[in-house]
Amino acid sequence: MSNQQYSFFESVEKSFDKAAKFTKWDKGLLEQIKACNSIYSMKFPVKMDDGRIEVIEAYRIQHSQHKTPCKGGIRFSLAVNQDEVMALASLMTYKCAIVNVPFGGAKGGIKISPREHSAYELEKITRRYTAELVKKNFIGPGIDVPAPDYGTGEREMSWIVDTYQSLKPGEIDAAGCVTGKPISQGGVNGRREATGLGVFFGIREVCNIPELMKKTGLTPGVVGKSVVVQGLGNVGFYTAKFFRQGGAKIIAIAEYEGAIYNAAGLNEEEVFAHRKATGSILNFPGATNITNSGDALELECDILIPAALENVINGTNAGKVKAKIIGEAANGPLTPEADEIFAAKGILVVPDMYLNAGGVTVSYFEWLKNLSHVRYGRMEKRFTENMNTHILGQIENLTGKKVAESERNSIMHGADEIDLVHSGLEETMISSTREIVEIWHSNPEIPDMRTAAYVCAINKVAISYVELGIFP
Repeated sequence: MSNQQYSFFESVEKSFDKAAKFTKWDKGLLEQIKACNSIYSMKFPVKMDDGRIEVIEAYRIQHSQHKTPCKGGIRFSLAVNQDEVMALASLMTYKCAIVNVPFGGAKGGIKISPREHSAYELEKITRRYTAELVKKNFIGPGIDVPAPDYGTGEREMSWIVDTYQSLKPGEIDAAGCVTGKPISQGGVNGRREATGLGVFFGIREVCNIPELMKKTGLTPGVVGKSVVVQGLGNVGFYTAKFFRQGGAKIIAIAEYEGAIYNAAGLNEEEVFAHRKATGSILNFPGATNITNSGDALELECDILIPAALENVINGTNAGKVKAKIIGEAANGPLTPEADEIFAAKGILVVPDMYLNAGGVTVSYFEWLKNLSHVRYGRMEKRFTENMNTHILGQIENLTGKKVAESERNSIMHGADEIDLVHSGLEETMISSTREIVEIWHSNPEIPDMRTAAYVCAINKVAISYVELGIFP
C-alpha cells in the first residue's frame, strides 16, 4: 500500500467523504458542511526585546457558523500554516456537534516558537493578535471564542481577555470572549485536566461495551489493562494519571527525546518530576530506555494513546502497531492509510474528533459560567449538604445505628464546581460514545468508529442547516 502524502485538511476531507456516503443528505449541503466559511490570514509587526522588528504570520479560521459562537484553540508553533488551521477548525465543528456543544468550529494559530521568545515578547504578540481579531470582528462571546492549544495556556488566555476588555469597555459578558482562563479571571475549575479526563471517560465507556471488547479480544473494563502513552504534555499527563487511578497500568511513556518502559507500571507524576529535574524522561529509575521514541508506538499493549502531534502513525509504521485499542488523544495522529490497516487488522480506533472533546466541553461550561456570572455550586452546595445531613440524621435515629465517619463525609458532601464540571464531562463522554456506537452498529457497512463519528457529526450539522431554512 502506498504511503500517500495528504495535507492534514485533505485527510479530514477524505474521512468526511467516506462517512458522507452513509448519510441521506444532498450533495450541496454536504459541500457546505465541508467548506471553511471564513479564513483570516494576517501579518503584523512586533518589536522584539533586542529592538529588531519581526513580522508575525498568524491565522484565525472559522469553519462553520451553523451555530454561533465559533469555538477553537489558538496554537503557537512554527508548524502553523493555513492548511493545518483549516483542518483543526473543521475537526472542531464535528467535535462540537458530536458532544452536543452548541458552537461552530474555529481554530487559530501564530507561526512562532514560544521557546525562542521571552514572556514579554509573547505577551506583545498575543495582545497584538487579539487586537487584529477585534478589528475584524473575529472574536467575542457571541462571535468566536478562542481557547488554549499546543504552545498556549492560561497565561496567554488572560492576555487575550484583558486586551479584549480594554478594547470593548463596558461589555458585560467580555470574560466569555475566550476560555481556558485562570480561575481568578473567570476560568473554571477542572479545565486543566479536562481533555485527559475526557479521554479516560471515553475509553472507559468503550471498554464497558461488551460487543466492542469481544471484537478486540479483551475483557470488559479498564482495570489491569496495559497502556502506552505518547506525549507527556498536559493531555498525555492527565490521561496517564486517570488511567493509573482507574486501575490500568502505564507500561511506557514516550516523549520526543525517547521513551521509557516498565512492565510493572510507571507513575506519571514521578516521571514528570524526573523530567523536570533532569530535562529528560530517559534514565528514569526502574525503567528501560527506548532510544527511538517512535518504537514505543509498536510495543505490545492493550491501549495505545498518541497524545502528541498529528500523523505519527501512518502507512509505514501502522502494520507494526500491536495495541488492541488506539485512543486518539491528539488531533489527527493517524493518517487515512493507518485507519485502513487497523480496520483490516481488527484494531479498534477511538477517534480524536470526539475522544479529545473534553477540553471544548469544559470550555463550554466555562463560557456558560461567564455568561451567568456565578460559579457552579454556589447556589445549591450548602442546601444539598444541609438536606443530606438532615436525611442522614433521620435514618440514624430510626435505625439506632451510626454511619462510619468516612461514609458520613461522602454522603453529606455538596457538589463543588469541580465535582459538577467532572460530572458534566463524564455524562457528555458516556452519552457521545453510546451515540456513535449505536450508529456504527445500526449500519453494518460502516467500517470503523471514526466513520460512525463523522456520520453522527454530519447528521447533526445538516439538521441545523435544514432547520435554519438554508437548505430544503
